[in-house]
Amino acid sequence: MSVIQTIRDKAAWIIIGAIALALIAFIVQDALQGGGRGMFSGSSTTLGKVNGNSIDARDFEQRYKMAEENYRAQNYPINDQTRNQIRESLWNEFVEDAIMVDEYEKLGIKVGEKELGDILYGANPPQMLRQQFTDSTGQFNVNAAYQAIKSLKKGTPQYESFQEFQYSLMKARQREKFSALVGKSMYVPKWLLEKSNAENSQRAAISYVNVSYSTIPDSTVQVTDEDVKQYVDKHKEMYKQENERSLVYVTFDAAPSKSDSEAIYNNVAKQRDALAAAASTAEIQNVLTNNSSETPYFDGYVLSSHMQMTNADTLRKLSDGQVIGPYLDGPNYTLAKMVGRRTMPDSVKCRHILVKMADQQGQTRTDSAAKKLIDSIENAIRGGASFDSMVVKFSDDAGSKDKKGEYEFTSMQFSNLSKEFAEVIFYGNSGDKKVVKVENASYSGYHYIEVLNQKKMETAYKIAYLSRPVVASDETVNGASGIAQQFASESRSLKEFDDNITKRKLSRFPADVKETDYMIMGLGEAREIIRWAFTDAKKGTVAEHAYLVGDKYVVPAVAQVYEKGTMPVEKARPLVEYKVRNIKKAEAISKKIGTAATLEAVAQATGQQVLRADSVTFSSTFIPNVGNEMRVLGAAFNKDYQAKISGPIKGEIGVFVIKVDNISAVPNPNFDVKQQQAAMSQQMGAMFGYRTLEIMKKSANIKDNRIKFF
Repeated sequence: MSVIQTIRDKAAWIIIGAIALALIAFIVQDALQGGGRGMFSGSSTTLGKVNGNSIDARDFEQRYKMAEENYRAQNYPINDQTRNQIRESLWNEFVEDAIMVDEYEKLGIKVGEKELGDILYGANPPQMLRQQFTDSTGQFNVNAAYQAIKSLKKGTPQYESFQEFQYSLMKARQREKFSALVGKSMYVPKWLLEKSNAENSQRAAISYVNVSYSTIPDSTVQVTDEDVKQYVDKHKEMYKQENERSLVYVTFDAAPSKSDSEAIYNNVAKQRDALAAAASTAEIQNVLTNNSSETPYFDGYVLSSHMQMTNADTLRKLSDGQVIGPYLDGPNYTLAKMVGRRTMPDSVKCRHILVKMADQQGQTRTDSAAKKLIDSIENAIRGGASFDSMVVKFSDDAGSKDKKGEYEFTSMQFSNLSKEFAEVIFYGNSGDKKVVKVENASYSGYHYIEVLNQKKMETAYKIAYLSRPVVASDETVNGASGIAQQFASESRSLKEFDDNITKRKLSRFPADVKETDYMIMGLGEAREIIRWAFTDAKKGTVAEHAYLVGDKYVVPAVAQVYEKGTMPVEKARPLVEYKVRNIKKAEAISKKIGTAATLEAVAQATGQQVLRADSVTFSSTFIPNVGNEMRVLGAAFNKDYQAKISGPIKGEIGVFVIKVDNISAVPNPNFDVKQQQAAMSQQMGAMFGYRTLEIMKKSANIKDNRIKFF
């Protein structure tokens, strides 16, 4: 199929697949943003280190550049969000390689040529290969895939991309082997399952008194900085922090004003007559190009059932040549012109024979030789020759050679096909047999085409859209920029920053960011501000200039600097203050309970009631009418509390005292220890195999310098 596409060459599927699998798609910006610094403006090119091994920024950039070219070649949108996601993916690959290469070598985990062939052409080929080389019967065409790959020439971008793709597949297989090796080391003993089953079958009934923490007002319990520090010191692993910055910022709106919107509307409206007068495709395209239309002209028809826009009914009712608008369509003011309508199928089955003149690999034959050959093929078929044998003998389309030259297309694929080819199969009739010449950037040649059948005929419409986005004028942008810059120049300290906010009645927004962040809550993509905060700013620094983020000018300041380690008191307080307060409340409640020996005495001492829970199960994490109180749940199965009440149990919502009324068991007749053993081993093995890689990353000594580069 690739040989009949207007924008794809024979190996384009390789690039698409590599991108889709995020295996070689790594994007780079020439300047890589930020303060006028290039990628290598400093003396160091070390992007990071893993266990002492350097990750070179030049290698990183090279991978970016190659993928950027691939991305652009496939007309994929390149935006900041995509860049950031792929940067993160690439970094993780470099880190994993640095950690695992030696481990794979020690363990003898390798992927040979034979195994690579099985990965590509075996029973479970990569998804993108399966999609591109599945025949009309739904079977993966191994030979077609093999021939297409073998036809790639060394030194071409397609060949290099495929080499990267193969390398990524081999790494993925090594990862699978390692995970399986670790996972198979897991063993679940029979006694453990039997013990777990016996415990999970237990049921308990308890009586209890719950004294809620809310019975003591928060205002009566003081939590000091020292209290917070002591709690954090006892639970350091729970309160770790990375290098972070606490920012505050103000924004100045640079969004389009009402007058900006009106101006765009009027400019679009002025083109109504020009669009109406444009009769040919060239004239329509000229009008759209001269007015920088956001919507390119699709010189094809769209089925009525595929028109999903909100004003579809209105558009269908237009007469040929009629223009409506401007109307607001998303962010654009739009004019729409009904160019024409026709009946066409939603799907087509056809077969073809391609005789190439040239493709991106070079020239195959001259025009005259190609035309002579396709004419002789046509004459032979019309004279009774076997179409199937002619395909095998003469067709230059490797993708259909082994499936009788047949393809099935939907109308949604029209724009991906060579225009001449698509018009024959969609605009013609079932039974048509034609020769067409195709010349585009991917290949040139002659097709002999037979339209086998067409399905789901319906009305289709060709509509031209002239659209212009509603954007802020220079006056609006410059006004917001000037006000923001004035604020920044008058706010050279954090105190001045806050004073000017109050004076101008602006809103002050807080945001905590890490070195690896790209987004700021409330703003969106704001990597330049984050880089500034970590590379140029100190505590109390206010940015010297405003940053344009979306349709806002932003002036940030650094309110606090946090280094990697344990959280300081001021940062930990919002997280632990309520826990420390509850601990103090629990101590006060326990003193009030005192030495009470019965639940009735506890209830009297605390002003509460004796309650009951009849259906407490050992396997559950929830107690009816109580909630997730794991300490209480454990105590409910302590047989010592059948003879006496428990001591005060400090829970999540209050202090509990319980007495166990009864402990019983409900046998599980469906328990099969061997089945459970196999299922548990498989589940734990899969999880542990995956987690091992993450644990190794966490245990590695990783130095991340990305903030200095992008």
